[in-house]
Amino acid sequence: MRQSLVLEDLRARIARIEGAGARHEAIPFGIEALDSRLPGGGIASGALHEITGGTDLADDASATVFLAGILARIEGPVLWCLRWRDLFAPALHLAGLHPDRVIHVEAGSDANVLLAMEECLRHAGLAGVVGEIGKYSTTASKRLQLAAEGSGVAAFVFRRSSKADQAAEGTAAATRWRITAAPSEDLGIPSLGRPRWRVELARVRGGNPHAWIMEGCDAQGRLGLSSALVDGPVAAEDRQVAA
Repeated sequence: MRQSLVLEDLRARIARIEGAGARHEAIPFGIEALDSRLPGGGIASGALHEITGGTDLADDASATVFLAGILARIEGPVLWCLRWRDLFAPALHLAGLHPDRVIHVEAGSDANVLLAMEECLRHAGLAGVVGEIGKYSTTASKRLQLAAEGSGVAAFVFRRSSKADQAAEGTAAATRWRITAAPSEDLGIPSLGRPRWRVELARVRGGNPHAWIMEGCDAQGRLGLSSALVDGPVAAEDRQVAA
């Protein structure tokens, strides 16, 4: 009995040293249909996530605002690492992420972006660390995952369409998302409707891929489901898959 207690204590100490036993909170989207597909009920902090756009600038903009909406709902500064500064930061405010919260790291190359991400992820208290890259290896993804686990900070690899040239390769990311623009709701009058996106959960550790048509982030960084989408054919398809 005493021996088993000693072993349990030793395992707990090793887990604390390695960070393997750390439990990090999830960041829920606040939409049951989406959160129920994610272990922990939301985007896991202390983990690596991948986000990609589609084939044009509208998809890139949708993916950028989607990512900004997640970060807007987490307290703390955001480190956004990129090869060169081509991000229009004021637009992030549309999703609730104020530009004053974002620190840009202009690294010049994919390799330097990865190095900057890993260094930033060693510091707890950040809302998240973003890295815009084109290619990265399985080994690099594992290093980012371990760094995120150690600090409890969420890490995001973001690949825009012009940079999404990575060959198919394994990754340590907990989730992989693909965000593309979709037609807005027809309001019946000449007016601008809330943007709609196709939100595709292409990969999730411990779960199954799925896709939704959703309303884009509001000024608080929250996605939406209109009544038409809830009661329409998309929802019916969701219920059929769930059954």
